[in-house]
Amino acid sequence: MNRARSSILKLGVFAATLALLVFAGATWTQRIRGVGVPDAQRMTGLDRWLIGTYLDLLRSNDLSRPASDDPTPQTFVVAPGESVAEIGRKLQAQGLIDDPDLFRLYVRFKGLDATINAGVFTLRPNMNIEQIAFALQRSTAREVQVTIPEGRRREEIAQLLEQQLGLSADEFIRLTSRARAYSYPFLRGAPTDATLEGYLFPDTYRLPENPTAQDVILRMLDNFGAKAAPLLEQARQAGRSPHELLTLASIVEREAVIPAERPIIASVFFNRLRVGQPLQADPTTQYALGYQPDQGTWWKKGLTLEDLKFVDPGGYNTYTNPGLPPGPIANPGLSSIQAVLQPAQTNFYYFVASCNGDGSHQFSVTFQEHQAKLCR
Repeated sequence: MNRARSSILKLGVFAATLALLVFAGATWTQRIRGVGVPDAQRMTGLDRWLIGTYLDLLRSNDLSRPASDDPTPQTFVVAPGESVAEIGRKLQAQGLIDDPDLFRLYVRFKGLDATINAGVFTLRPNMNIEQIAFALQRSTAREVQVTIPEGRRREEIAQLLEQQLGLSADEFIRLTSRARAYSYPFLRGAPTDATLEGYLFPDTYRLPENPTAQDVILRMLDNFGAKAAPLLEQARQAGRSPHELLTLASIVEREAVIPAERPIIASVFFNRLRVGQPLQADPTTQYALGYQPDQGTWWKKGLTLEDLKFVDPGGYNTYTNPGLPPGPIANPGLSSIQAVLQPAQTNFYYFVASCNGDGSHQFSVTFQEHQAKLCR
């Protein structure tokens, strides 16, 4: 009889506890979707007990379960003044979380809402709510800023980072020497011996104080994945090679001065490739020649006929090697990538810098026409 009473008592306690949890869940779900959750400082002891019980016993699996197993980095932007509710909805819209209400409740319970800063963050769908909430915390982190201009080669970026951030240029070159060392989907189509040349996306970056070379590289690759990779993936699905398009975009970047001319310059190179005519692009010769200590530059000024005949072991000089170089010769910006994805429709096969020195070019259909436009 005593055992029966004990069992009944235990069952009653269990039922009461379950009912309380269900009530707590219903109460807090209603508050989340209604007037909102109080922040950590305004929570009563009962509030904290109810929320903690609800999160630990009923939602712990949801907190630790990511929205996806996709490891692809995504750029996530928190605008100034955005509420936790707005941030949660944006996270859901980008496929980073499944339940914005649970995100809001967890952030408020942990007292993290006051330390979410406006800024640009790199998140992944295979991060869970707890990881995402803490990834958005930058309130106490001091930052540095660096701008990587379009059209720089790896060595130039390494030097710039060493000068401005104190990073080791040699370390940066070493860490960017093998593209396949990084598990980004857009690098899978790169040749096995390819470097990260072309994939180090030029932009202005805000970084934690005293970043490592790896920090900078990953931020640049994340940025490439967010801005350039989707465009190149569309090209891949259309049967075009992303690596080859990026290679051509790097040549366009080095040739073009006036933005409006990029699609026209791209059309010249596509026309030449179509008929098997050598590209004969001066920047590829400059890339093959490498650093010029007497001029203090990686891009030799005043190329000679002997320079154009240079047979480089890497096969980059398009005066002596047919077709495209084996890889990019610099890191192009988005406008040059877009130019090769949507080149102008022309019948031009030649272009030369205008004699007025404003950076513009003159374009020609025939070689005779081209010769007539050379500066004398």
